Amino acid sequence: MVRNPKEVLEQTYQMAASKYGKTWSQLFLLGIMAGAYIAIGGFLSLLIGKGFPGISEANPALAKLLSGAMFPVGLILVVITGAELFTSNNAVLIPAVVKRQIPALFPLKLWTVVYIANFVGAFAFTYFLVHLTGFVDADPWHSAITHIAEEKTSLPFHVAFLRGIGANWLVCLAVWLGLAAKDFTGKMFGLWWPVMTFVAMGFEHSIANMFYIPLGMLQGASVSWASFAIDNLLPVTLGNIVGGGLFVGAFHVFVFDRGKKE
Repeated sequence: MVRNPKEVLEQTYQMAASKYGKTWSQLFLLGIMAGAYIAIGGFLSLLIGKGFPGISEANPALAKLLSGAMFPVGLILVVITGAELFTSNNAVLIPAVVKRQIPALFPLKLWTVVYIANFVGAFAFTYFLVHLTGFVDADPWHSAITHIAEEKTSLPFHVAFLRGIGANWLVCLAVWLGLAAKDFTGKMFGLWWPVMTFVAMGFEHSIANMFYIPLGMLQGASVSWASFAIDNLLPVTLGNIVGGGLFVGAFHVFVFDRGKKE
């Protein structure tokens, strides 16, 4: 059994109220954990997706499929543990704002706090548990992560922006499917499929890139912090807001909770 779209919206209203009732320190700490969880998913995706270079050369879609299949563990951990992720909050808070259940500026404040916290968590995991431990010092992972970082920061602005829309449209749809499910197994599958899809397709997720690009930089990629922020994070973050906030949050509340016609 699953909840219908209206029932899912009711879930988001409750979630928004719960977030509004938390302290900023609670939200920041939960944001740190979410950043770390996404980095865990990114690390597993890198290890498995780039771990079969010979096979992948002959079967290029295989690496994308393997990477996509591994990455969802991050979002599953975020949702099940109640951590705070910037990208999922792009959609979850919008219905409550539209219905005037929380202050209009609250999402902007929460997005800012959680975004910074996500970076702290992602970078801490990346630096201490991946870079310093030497897991990606050898090929094929060393070459793969430096190439990933350089490729992501070389995308034209509009391409990164559009890929950001695609990523968070699917991530927030995954959250919607997770909310629709009434049991743990259903939530796992609901979260897994859309996230696997966005990774395999090659869309851009701002918080995931807080793992991939800094790790590539730490491993010697020819990328500056300014390029990381301006060439990737800025357009991808804006795209993520549109994909989650407009295509999922706003769309669903306008379609499914507008009330009856007069």
